Amino acid sequence: QVQLVESGGGLVQPGGSLRLSCAASGRAFSSYAMGWFRQAPGKERELVAAISRDSGITYYFASMKGRFTISRDNNKNTVYLQMNSLKPEGTAVYYCAASTRSPVPTITLQYNYWGQGTQVTVSS
Repeated sequence: QVQLVESGGGLVQPGGSLRLSCAASGRAFSSYAMGWFRQAPGKERELVAAISRDSGITYYFASMKGRFTISRDNNKNTVYLQMNSLKPEGTAVYYCAASTRSPVPTITLQYNYWGQGTQVTVSS
């Protein structure tokens, strides 16, 4: 089992940047593929980005490609999401999740463990 704690959310103006972090504890972090999801009010949770166990493969939802970067440091048991050029529609609770599947799961149900989420608000 793994416990996940997100941080780094907050209020940012349109066009601004934020870096989210997710610290993991418990079983070997490097044995999990990791993903970042987001859920806006009244909407379903959606995948933002995912990364394989060894960082060799990454996946981005189409609208995030080129603006967001997912990375991980297996020595620090942490996964990151760098978000640039943020838009108001990016306002949501952002969650990190861990999956025992490989290489890069893209479906919510494929993730076994979830953090509590961190709020990101993009507004002027």
